[in-house]
Amino acid sequence: MTPAVTATATAAGALDPAAEDTWLIDHAVRARLQEVDGRPRTARQIVFALEAVVVLSAVPQLGWWPVLLLPLVAGAFMLGDWLMGRTEHAEVVYALAWSLAQIVVGATAVLTGGPDSPFLMWLGIPIAAAIGRFTSRGLVAAVALTVAVLAGATAGVDAQRVVDAPWVLAFPLSLVAGIALVGSALMRSEVEHRADAIVDPLTQMLNRKALAARGRELELQSEVSGRPVGLVLGDLDHFKAINDRDGHQVGDAVLREIAYRWRTTLRAYDLAYRLGGEEFVVLVPGATPDEARGLAEKLREAIRAEPIAGHPITMSFGVAVSGAAGFDLEAQYSRADAAMYAAKANGRDRVEIAA
Repeated sequence: MTPAVTATATAAGALDPAAEDTWLIDHAVRARLQEVDGRPRTARQIVFALEAVVVLSAVPQLGWWPVLLLPLVAGAFMLGDWLMGRTEHAEVVYALAWSLAQIVVGATAVLTGGPDSPFLMWLGIPIAAAIGRFTSRGLVAAVALTVAVLAGATAGVDAQRVVDAPWVLAFPLSLVAGIALVGSALMRSEVEHRADAIVDPLTQMLNRKALAARGRELELQSEVSGRPVGLVLGDLDHFKAINDRDGHQVGDAVLREIAYRWRTTLRAYDLAYRLGGEEFVVLVPGATPDEARGLAEKLREAIRAEPIAGHPITMSFGVAVSGAAGFDLEAQYSRADAAMYAAKANGRDRVEIAA
């Protein structure tokens, strides 16, 4: 996944956006773990209700053990939902709740027939929940734990039964593998299509559509929190001359290198966008005017530090920071644009800040 898409994903979550990726979670899924009040939670509650109905209807045949164990799973996820909004390590909380769910399902299978328990099929439900909540390596670990639980609830209870009827293990095993493979493929496809809609194909930076969406989010956040939002607008100097003299292939190479230098200069959670042509924007929530100007100066220095495609390249910047009235994307962009044109008029390769 591109750094631009990564920045989009991390910005929405309550987790520390600068937190390091781990084998269990990365920036792409960090925000989704915070969606405890959205559709994933509602779907999980519906599943628990359906499972409760099925378990209660099967009490005469399977006994009361499933009824007693099911609340443990529901309670673990309820506690996890509460903790995930209050910790910087939501992935650990979710992984523990998820693992407990699989272990409880396995224990229920052991108490209701082992290899012949109908509860073995329920091991596939948490696998579906793991897709999109963990990295690929995290999903592999989840499948490995499920296979271990499945083996323990079948061969561990009655190995001879598995030898005589291997399908009692093969069927639930194929279900788990099938859900993991198909679900992860669909998730990757969805992420790629979503990226195509919000990522500039030339530079792999976020595009104007992504900027508008993030702008609306920051407008609401600024209204509630009262915190300022900085907008840094950069425009390449004499870019048309490069295109006219050397051709668009060289111009494209310059734009790609500009995007690369922006990404290596910015922090992981600074949101950078290409608006088309030679114009780039970065949003800096919570920045003071001095901080936003300092960031613009770093970007300016990064661009002029070395030639690009054999040409000395410079960039002019305009900076605007919202005040007590709150953040309005169009208004702040207009102010930054005016400051940027002032930088052009005052000699280029400089930073001007809106009053």
